[in-house]
Amino acid sequence: METWFTITVSLCLIFLLRALLSLLPKSSNTKINNPFPPGPTHIPIITPIIWLTKSVSQIEPILKNLHTKYGPIITLRIGSRPTIFINDRSLAHQILIQNGSVFSDRPITLPTEKILNSNQHNINSGSYGTTWRILRRNLTAEMLHPSRVRSFAQTRKWVLDVLLKRLNFDMKSSASIKVVDHFQHAMFSLLVFMCFGQRVDDEILNDIEKAERTLLLSLKRFNVLNYWPKITKFLFRKRWEELLKLRSNQEVVLVPLIRVRKEAKKIGLCNNDNNNPRAYVDTLLDLKLPNEGQRNLDEGEMVTLCSEFLNAGTDTTSTALQWIMANLVKYPHMQQRIVDEITRVMTVSNKGEKEEVQEEDLEKLPYLKAVVLESLRRHPPGHFVLPHAVTEDVAFNGYMVPKKGSVNFMVAEIGRDPKVWEDPMAFKPERFLNEDGSEFEGFDITGSKEIKMMPFGVGRRICPAYNLAMLHLEYFVANLVWNFDWKVANGGDVDLSEKEEFTIVMKTPLEAHISPRI
Repeated sequence: METWFTITVSLCLIFLLRALLSLLPKSSNTKINNPFPPGPTHIPIITPIIWLTKSVSQIEPILKNLHTKYGPIITLRIGSRPTIFINDRSLAHQILIQNGSVFSDRPITLPTEKILNSNQHNINSGSYGTTWRILRRNLTAEMLHPSRVRSFAQTRKWVLDVLLKRLNFDMKSSASIKVVDHFQHAMFSLLVFMCFGQRVDDEILNDIEKAERTLLLSLKRFNVLNYWPKITKFLFRKRWEELLKLRSNQEVVLVPLIRVRKEAKKIGLCNNDNNNPRAYVDTLLDLKLPNEGQRNLDEGEMVTLCSEFLNAGTDTTSTALQWIMANLVKYPHMQQRIVDEITRVMTVSNKGEKEEVQEEDLEKLPYLKAVVLESLRRHPPGHFVLPHAVTEDVAFNGYMVPKKGSVNFMVAEIGRDPKVWEDPMAFKPERFLNEDGSEFEGFDITGSKEIKMMPFGVGRRICPAYNLAMLHLEYFVANLVWNFDWKVANGGDVDLSEKEEFTIVMKTPLEAHISPRI
């Protein structure tokens, strides 16, 4: 008891001394004297700890109230650094588009993040510089170029067939189906093939999914380790060991797949044709970092990049897919309109009723596109972007954005701005169609000219795979609706309330009654 009392008193004295020192004026070469954006009263030690204990879903409503009180740009002291939040689309455009090069960095990586992102050797967290550009260029040129995306068309068809069979099987044995598990399995199957160039059996697939999702859903437990890490590593030793174990689990399931592909390349089994398209790990094995002595990526860095690839393409897409289908179940007339649209395309193309909706048909389905966009506007999988940072103190809109701080944007609020969207909380796909509803009105999801919604982010840090995500959503929604009639489960309802996991998911997962349509 005496030992813990001594430790507690010592920690309080250390924290108090550090807080007092932080209030002393610091020498600086900057001439910016602008104040921080306004925000609630900051009490050293106490305020940062309070914010660290809250989840994103708990902070979001507080931020809404603070924006109402202080305006569109506010400051919170989360942890040891200030975080600036913006809920105005015009200010977001000024930062992300007009001043994109200034605001494209990432905050200094935290101790737990260094373990998971290989000290910023990935695309999401990488510092805005040479290594980040090389990694991003590799992804966009080798995996996201239209020709590369087309090379995986047969893989998407295979995954669709598996998904339809699984739904058919459950349909015969159950009155209602919990669909999110099927969507996650389908997206993981697709992304694992794109990443490692092989179909893996369900046991390996489940091991990969378990390792990835367990880590994702545990991330907020480790936030406390980033606050005075030398101390919290000691106080929360078991939690630190848990983090290292979760990272080790990733390596256990992913490293063997990387090594198998490496050996296949050595003996010439990777033909890089449509039957065996170039996998993401192939590009990583070939990649060199010129700013780091032309070295190759090590296995840990490849695990990090493969994990990033899998998570970015599975969790967000399966979440968005569930939100779309939930609205189509809730509003059956919208579902029927998509079916009618597909029927017209099939009739004109003489494809008959039993053909799949193929990827080249998607451009002829404007209402489908409108439904997907409206769901991304109304239910973005992420309510914030990954935090941005500046490399030097910057004056913006009369305030100072500090070098050691971060900047974030309220994605959900921007997409629900009543000044842009009439009745913004309603689900109205017609917003994205022309007046008579017959054609899709070109909508710039990148926000380059004007930001109206930003589910993929905006600017230089926009999700590089946004076109691939749109393709996956349109392709799978079209075929799910074409193959099955989706209805509310007997005695149930569609609850569109939200909860936070890694993404913002349905609080009550969608359960639907489905029956064959064709």
